[in-house]
Amino acid sequence: MDGSGLSTPRLARLHDVMAGYVARGEVPGLVALVCRRGMVHVDVIGAQAFGGPPMRRDTIFRVSSMTKPIVAAVAMILVEEGRLRLDDPVHDLLPELADRQVLVRPDAPLDETVPAARPMTLRDLLTFRLGIGIVMAPPDTTSIQRAMGEQRLGQGAPSPQLPPPPDEWIRRLGTLPLIHQPGERGGFGLRPGGGRAMEPTVGVSFGRGRAGLDRR
Repeated sequence: MDGSGLSTPRLARLHDVMAGYVARGEVPGLVALVCRRGMVHVDVIGAQAFGGPPMRRDTIFRVSSMTKPIVAAVAMILVEEGRLRLDDPVHDLLPELADRQVLVRPDAPLDETVPAARPMTLRDLLTFRLGIGIVMAPPDTTSIQRAMGEQRLGQGAPSPQLPPPPDEWIRRLGTLPLIHQPGERGGFGLRPGGGRAMEPTVGVSFGRGRAGLDRR
């Protein structure tokens, strides 16, 4: 690790992983950026489109859902420091998510459930495998979809609803059954859960915690 706090071997591993996505044809190109303690490392790989012009450092991208990678970065820092473990139950951090019930099938009524086979883990939370997520279907297709919309949990199209504050959002989520067993299947992540899970360990709100990331 040099004086900037950036590890040259780790940056090389990052390049190899990112370049692999391009080499396999999964994406035409990408720009990877790491910033720590005011030092910035940028890696530009591939093209702007398949068969298109080369990718550039200042290529403009459409981006969204950027809270998710920030949450993942915070979580992995805490894992590296030994303050969190990926396979610990997430209800240790979010008691509202303990003792979950799971729908017998995704389109079942809300009262047709079975107990969860195991607790949800931090790993499930970070990989969108909690067992519940946005239902990608026309409005009012299923009971759980309607309930999530009524609770303002981010279920809605074409403009997702503004969710309630994180504590209330988690409380409402805890009143609903899961759609799938924890870890069984991925689903597009719901919003405030990951950041709220970090707060007991960090000791500050997630919004304040993000401000300290660049000092780590």
